[in-house]
Amino acid sequence: MGEIEKRDLYDKNRNLTGETIYKGEEIPEGKYINVVLVFIQNSEGKFLIQKRSERKNGKYATTGGHPKSGETSLQGIITEIKEEIGVDVNPQDLVLYYGGRSDSEKVFWDDYYIKMDIPNIEELKLQEEEVTSVHWFSAEEINELMKEDKFFMNHYEEFEFLLDWLKGRNINSNENWHLHKSMIIFNHYNFNLVKYQLI
Repeated sequence: MGEIEKRDLYDKNRNLTGETIYKGEEIPEGKYINVVLVFIQNSEGKFLIQKRSERKNGKYATTGGHPKSGETSLQGIITEIKEEIGVDVNPQDLVLYYGGRSDSEKVFWDDYYIKMDIPNIEELKLQEEEVTSVHWFSAEEINELMKEDKFFMNHYEEFEFLLDWLKGRNINSNENWHLHKSMIIFNHYNFNLVKYQLI
């Protein structure tokens, strides 16, 4: 049995406190952990979605998790992608499209997006204890899964933000784009959000 993962604790302003907790431990009052997820979209406009194992509720969802102690948010999502679905990604291709803080759940979350084609997904090395299969689904197919209560609600909410973000920037499967160097930081629904603009 492997060593239990440690997670870093942050204060309300997302400063590292120097404290850690083990995976599964209760988050102390006034402290936060980091949660990361990613949506991978191919050149056909479909998204790589995983079927979670029964121990993880058995629903469809995207790839994500918690950075390990010592990892940044970006390092954490790269680790999760590799561990869960066996895919290596270039960090420069990942875009942080949405993020915030939930005081009720005691988490900071970061949502990433990456455009890449992954051939032969049936041959990917999956993390068996967490993922049973992976599939390319269109946005319409994901919506249908949600209507049938087969898609993980937390991830679907972030997917809706992604669709709005993509629509607002007219990003489609054939478009080349890059990050603007500036950030917009603002408050929304009691969360501290960070969004990145495209040009």
